[in-house]
Amino acid sequence: MTAPAEPGDLRFVGVSLDCADPAELAEFYLRLLGGRVLWSRPSSVGVLVQGVLLVPQRVEGYQPPSWPGSSIVHLDLTAGDELDEPAERAVALGARLADPQPDPRWRVLLDPAGHPFCITTVAPRPEFLQA
Repeated sequence: MTAPAEPGDLRFVGVSLDCADPAELAEFYLRLLGGRVLWSRPSSVGVLVQGVLLVPQRVEGYQPPSWPGSSIVHLDLTAGDELDEPAERAVALGARLADPQPDPRWRVLLDPAGHPFCITTVAPRPEFLQA
């Protein structure tokens, strides 16, 4: 394993989620994960959730990614030992189950804009998450 690279002047800011309706997508993630709105404009909404900045941003002619198939970034959310209740809650808030479901340890869902996200019982130990 190689030594970590020097960070230089770059730092992680957030995850941008292209969509047709930033307010709708922001509301979905706020209701699913909690958090708070940092800004809201017609073009984008900044949502701080559990130390991560999600930025739903309007893209004219937005087309959702296809699942499976497109090479995309997606969010992984842990639910401890439970999968069914968090997945059902996400569906009640506007998500839908994706097809196929490739692994019983994960539930792949699509948010209201069609982005895949996963709920899982698999998560790194907290000490691995220290920068």
